[in-house]
Amino acid sequence: MSKENPNNLRQLDCSRRQLLTGIAAMPVAMMAGNVLASNPVKPLTGKGLMGSRDDFALASTYLNGAYMHPVTIGAADAIKHYLNARLMNSAAAEVDMGGDRHKAITLFGELFHADADELTWVPSTTVAENLVVSGLGLHQQGHVVTDVYHFSGSLFMYNEFAKQGLQYSLVAARDNRIHIEDLERAITPATKLIALTLVSNVGGFQHDLKAVCDMAHSKGVLVFADIIQAAGNTPIDLHGSGVDFAACSTYKWLMGDFGIGLVYVRRDRQHLLQRSQIGFRQEGQVVTHYLPFDKPGTPLIETQATSGLAGIIGVGTLGNGAVSALAYSLGYLKKLGIDNIQAWRQPLLKRLHEALPPLGFASMTPVDSKSAIISFQYEHAADKIYPKLQAAGVEVTVYRHYFRISPSFYNTLDDVEQLIEALS
Repeated sequence: MSKENPNNLRQLDCSRRQLLTGIAAMPVAMMAGNVLASNPVKPLTGKGLMGSRDDFALASTYLNGAYMHPVTIGAADAIKHYLNARLMNSAAAEVDMGGDRHKAITLFGELFHADADELTWVPSTTVAENLVVSGLGLHQQGHVVTDVYHFSGSLFMYNEFAKQGLQYSLVAARDNRIHIEDLERAITPATKLIALTLVSNVGGFQHDLKAVCDMAHSKGVLVFADIIQAAGNTPIDLHGSGVDFAACSTYKWLMGDFGIGLVYVRRDRQHLLQRSQIGFRQEGQVVTHYLPFDKPGTPLIETQATSGLAGIIGVGTLGNGAVSALAYSLGYLKKLGIDNIQAWRQPLLKRLHEALPPLGFASMTPVDSKSAIISFQYEHAADKIYPKLQAAGVEVTVYRHYFRISPSFYNTLDDVEQLIEALS
């Protein structure tokens, strides 16, 4: 594995989706996936939830799913299969790219309670949020409420849009939480949207999405949720929450890869969006009068967008290798069960909450948090913490003055104890 100079971390606090300087590169998985066991492994030692450790090719104690979740061996094999076909190898099996997209959209809808016509592909979460904000006409006018735990790239976006005429309010955290009453107080008669990150990449705080939506809707305000740090590790009911817009990239807990994401827009909100970008993925009916054997006519081309969300904000070419991985991974997550994944990590989080504060690391995460992220502040963490973890073969995300731990379903209490020992 290659590592960049960890001293670079002293110069800046990296954001959630940046490639963290000083964090090890992901191990590469290469072979076919294993069959899932039928029951969780107990106690929390050995091979993870349902024996899942055997489905990975981890080269270290990897407690860093919030940075970039490793893909399973089976998902890597799906990408390998796709690339073999891209070689135009006569011996390669055919790859059904459209079938993979359909399978992934269907599974995403099943896992997170959305219908296919409420979902479409985007390159990333930030692209989706841009499309929503621009589609609502808020990029140059109106008022948006957000909070300091929203993704830093989104806060940059709103700050830049503010230079074009948007107004926004930034709600501060109290006691490592964003309080719903503070969001409510920030709403003005001009407010059109509340934009939030469901699970904070900073400290793991999780909004009560339904409560936020109920409050916002009572005041005629829409809600956008970035769900990248929740989708795949935390139960999400998009329909049940009432959220208007939601989006996530897939290279984290969904175990897809970079370059693809999914956006959800409630069916009864889609008419509110204007198309700010137009491309071939929105194509429905196209009639031409200029190609060989076409019926003569004018105009030379007639077009109509497809139905559903894809016809409004679907954008261009996708990373189909990443879709192949995602189609495999969503099926894998469905077999594990999102509820089981959430329950599996609770003893791991509890142990970290108990063990690290006495060692001098102040928690940045509410004790009652159920998210997959737990963070601790420590002055000059990049200088003092990173070398210890590197020497112990333990990988977490280390920022300048705090560090973030994000255990997954393949992790065990043994992994947590190794981390604690390295920090002792």
